[in-house]
Amino acid sequence: MPELPEVETVRVGLQPAMEGARFDAVALRRGDLRFPLQQDFAARLTGQSVIGLGRRAKYLLADLSSGDVLLMHLGMSGSLRVMEGSVETTPGSFHYARCADRAHDHVVFAMSTGKTVVFNDPRRFGYMKVFPRAAIQDEPFLKGLGPEPLGNAFDAEMLARVCAGKSVSLKAMLLGQRAVAGLGNIYACEVLFRAQLDPTHPAAVLADPSGAPTGAAERLVMSIRTVLAEAIAAGGSSLRDQSYRQASGELGYFQHSFQVYDREGEPCLTKGCRGTIVRFSQNNRSTFWCPSCQR
Repeated sequence: MPELPEVETVRVGLQPAMEGARFDAVALRRGDLRFPLQQDFAARLTGQSVIGLGRRAKYLLADLSSGDVLLMHLGMSGSLRVMEGSVETTPGSFHYARCADRAHDHVVFAMSTGKTVVFNDPRRFGYMKVFPRAAIQDEPFLKGLGPEPLGNAFDAEMLARVCAGKSVSLKAMLLGQRAVAGLGNIYACEVLFRAQLDPTHPAAVLADPSGAPTGAAERLVMSIRTVLAEAIAAGGSSLRDQSYRQASGELGYFQHSFQVYDREGEPCLTKGCRGTIVRFSQNNRSTFWCPSCQR
């Protein structure tokens, strides 16, 4: 599933085609994605302009001139491509040809820029919804999300307050979206490795008995900020099934910088460490870690 860096990369790629542009037409090739599309979904978009294209955690949010917001989630296999006529914009040296099967092009936005934005999702785990901006605080998909990890509100003090006394594991805490939003399995493994923290340790290790942040909390916050910034700069991560691509069609390449994820049996990259990367199942997800230096 695309995580925060991938969604941010898609947002940036969509901006030239969507921000400031009007939805001239909205074509729905089916009535449902992961959830049924609203009956007035196309009508609420058609003729409206995108006044801003933002992101919250793993969600894309398009503010509309009507006062509505278009929420988009890519799910497991969803992607948004930008087309101009029959030509797909695919700059960069990491481009791979897309699947030619257009049967999975489920939603098509014809924009006033002359470009077309196509949502393709073979597994149909993605979803979209239109709701009033005034109701965003009560929107079920967004309610309860933690702070943005690259925002000013996210720091070691905040993380310590949330995790004090919690027995849930550090890995599960990162995936839960309430302590910090936007991380998935890939980046949870990477940030814990960079912070040299055992993914099975309880989240309580991030706070001392008084509730103040420990050194582990400081390292984890710095690791989260660093890894996400590097991944965004690299255009995100694309795994072997090539299920994630940028909006331009270009594959992200942060996977070439993985230090632990998908490196089972390979030597640890920490200087001076002679350990080997191990994979085990944790909360039904694969966790990759170095038992020698993640303590």
